[in-house]
Amino acid sequence: MPALSLVALVSVVSTVFAKQLDAHPPQQQHHHWAQICSGNPINKIRGCDRYGCGHFGADRHSGKGKHAGVDVICADGATVYAPFSGQLSGPIRFFHNGNAIDDGVQIRGSGNNPSYCVKLVCIHPIRYHGQIHRGQQLGRMLPMQRVFPGIVSHIHVENCDHSDPTPLLTHVLPPLPQNTHWAVVCSGNPTNEIRGCDKYGCGYYGAPRRNGKGKHTGVDVICADGATVYAPFSGELSGPIKIFHNGNAIDDGVQIRGSGFCVKLVCIHPIRYRGRISKGQVLGRMLPMQRVFPGITSHIHVENCDRSDPTSNLERGKWQKENVSTRL
Repeated sequence: MPALSLVALVSVVSTVFAKQLDAHPPQQQHHHWAQICSGNPINKIRGCDRYGCGHFGADRHSGKGKHAGVDVICADGATVYAPFSGQLSGPIRFFHNGNAIDDGVQIRGSGNNPSYCVKLVCIHPIRYHGQIHRGQQLGRMLPMQRVFPGIVSHIHVENCDHSDPTPLLTHVLPPLPQNTHWAVVCSGNPTNEIRGCDKYGCGYYGAPRRNGKGKHTGVDVICADGATVYAPFSGELSGPIKIFHNGNAIDDGVQIRGSGFCVKLVCIHPIRYRGRISKGQVLGRMLPMQRVFPGITSHIHVENCDRSDPTSNLERGKWQKENVSTRL
């Protein structure tokens, strides 16, 4: 075929294909993506923090730009999964400065999802090329806290055509209601009651810390010194977790990851730092907080790995307590 005829044919095909794309935009299929990050079963999108907001169209560059994707909450080091089946390509670099989170991958849909195309950034994929299936392990979340201390760690999720991926992310079915509430954390506190306020401060999420210069990134579940501590959900243990780093009598703790959750329980001594544990199983014992902070309401510091608010997972007990008080 003469060169000019080939060019003309390509031009015609390109025009037809462009019209088809206009009629059927690539990201408008009515399907929903799989869970992207372990510990975030509903693909919850980051809210706002001191670095900005995570929703589509949020301000960027001091209001001179707009967010072209969404930020799906994901704890540093968490497992990342493919939202749909497709072909991988990459690496995808957004920062171009070699920082600790400047990595990512693109997935272009195949099979039942031919028109999906998305970039997932701030993750390290297991590979940059080849086929991957929906729900298959894609990689791990990179250490965002190292680059942006205090940010809500997240995966930047951006459609290749810069359209809004939110509808594809937010219809993932959440866990069954009975699985969203944690078990009793401390013996003697069957309702997971949260510490109120004492001379050392308050125990609710977001309470002032460091003379108002910081905020409480967890909640304090009341627990008497020496009491038995239980696993709030089933998962894998890791630790030790130290928050004081001064060797005091309560500087110990453990992390549990599993069942769609990831949490750190501090000021306890666990029976072990590794291995599997089941919901409601003995996890350890409360350490002697009165020895370190005389007169405080002794408590377990409970902090989600992504620093989101764990209150709703604990407050089934609060609900029961309020209803008992009402009946009485």
